[in-house]
Amino acid sequence: MNNNQTSTAFVATSWIGLLTGMIGYLIGLYRAEMELNEKGYYFTILMFGLFSVISLQKTVRDKMEKIQTTDLYYMICWFSTILSIVLLVIGLWNAELLPSEKGFFAFGFLMALFGAIAVQKNTRDMIQNHNIIDK
Repeated sequence: MNNNQTSTAFVATSWIGLLTGMIGYLIGLYRAEMELNEKGYYFTILMFGLFSVISLQKTVRDKMEKIQTTDLYYMICWFSTILSIVLLVIGLWNAELLPSEKGFFAFGFLMALFGAIAVQKNTRDMIQNHNIIDK
């Protein structure tokens, strides 16, 4: 077994974290008593956050592996990731939701972001390990 090979348990846990966070967040959003435009705001923040952390993870990994990455794109990835979290915090701070509902959205969002980072890492590890085996 390659030392860099990701365990099946971690791969499964990563997918469970991503799907649980996303599905929980989306079910909560569907069931929330808010206007459609407000639901659209929260949905867009989830998609923006997921894209941002996946881009950030890929860029950080590229830098670690000495794959050429521009500093501008690296900074944009960090900015986008932080912005998605800030936008969620601002939205929840101003939302007319129960504190428990706000916490539910926050934890679902963060779980989905962590899951997306881990799934991206695992996917890249598996592709890299597969390419090493083929050589």
